Amino acid sequence: MKRVRYPAEFKAEAVRQVTERGHGVVNVAKRLGMSDKSLYLWVRLAQDRAGPGSGETAQLKAEVSRLKADLKRANEERDILKKGRNVLCQTVRVKYVFMAEHQGQFRLSSMCRVLRIQRSGYYAWNAAPKSARTLADESLMADIRKSFEDSQGIYGSPRVHCDLREAGIACGEKRVARLMRQAQLRSVRGYKRPRYKVGMPSTTAPNLLQREFTVAHPDQVWVTDITYIRTYEGWLYLTVVIDLYSRAVVGWSMKSTMATELVLDALMMAVWRRRPKAPVMIHSDQGSQFGSDEFNRWCKDNHLVPSMSRRGNCWDNAVAESFFSNLKKERIKLRIYASRQEAKSDVFDYIEGFYNRVRRHSHLDQMSPLAFEQLQTGS
Repeated sequence: MKRVRYPAEFKAEAVRQVTERGHGVVNVAKRLGMSDKSLYLWVRLAQDRAGPGSGETAQLKAEVSRLKADLKRANEERDILKKGRNVLCQTVRVKYVFMAEHQGQFRLSSMCRVLRIQRSGYYAWNAAPKSARTLADESLMADIRKSFEDSQGIYGSPRVHCDLREAGIACGEKRVARLMRQAQLRSVRGYKRPRYKVGMPSTTAPNLLQREFTVAHPDQVWVTDITYIRTYEGWLYLTVVIDLYSRAVVGWSMKSTMATELVLDALMMAVWRRRPKAPVMIHSDQGSQFGSDEFNRWCKDNHLVPSMSRRGNCWDNAVAESFFSNLKKERIKLRIYASRQEAKSDVFDYIEGFYNRVRRHSHLDQMSPLAFEQLQTGS
């Protein structure tokens, strides 16, 4: 083997790596591609030339250098833990993203050591950072967001899943729920549940419904109720008539007062639109409008059979109460309209443009009232 001659400057710098920077002789020799025996000889000769006591000085310098290197490494690991404390218990891909974002701040070897990541795995991920599953989730998320926005932020994962299924997109409901949770897409929440009250039966009309909210035919049982909506011009009162068969709002009326006329106009719309061929049960609470003589005469003349809830018991008219709850949490959301006309336009759009035609109803197997009636009648 041909003997290699090293220049004096090369030898001096190699010795300094050991005596001043604190690196081991074997490691330095390996990095420089030379024999460790030769480096040991150079170090010993350099110590001999320096005279007595220089060996201890060199050892002290080497120890100081080693301690500085250890301190630097400890500080770096501390900073990595502080920055990456939120990803320590996350998946490997989350850690890869953290490493890519902080590669200019920390050494890659230190991050791999602290996060317990194989460097080869990081390099493989860096070559193709998004898996096929991730790309599929991103594509699906675009469809989920469109369904959520089309519902004006009302739909949760079950109804969004129904939209995707009807569009021919195959996915599971739990996957939709996971992606919506990651994207922080939350459906609107309801209000506090009302307290249960024990009420007295009505003396005007008996409770013929008895909470039998599922009926077999359209225009068999209607329910009605009144709610109020805040505007800067004053209260706007809304009456709706709902067909229990399809949960469709078949009649409604909005006025600035709670006179009996408010109820009669809603009933007149329902009769005009549905034109029932047989007597219809009309269920309400014990409000003064529903107990008036005018109301009872109107019902008799139009073949409506009154039925009344117990006083103070909202569960007896739960379907109407549920509709008002959905209206307020999905559209009104505790807002105050500038005028009664603005409130009327917005409520009209919700009832006729969204609720009856578009909004999915859990009672109807996630179909809208209009779609349910068209499916049953075949029209």
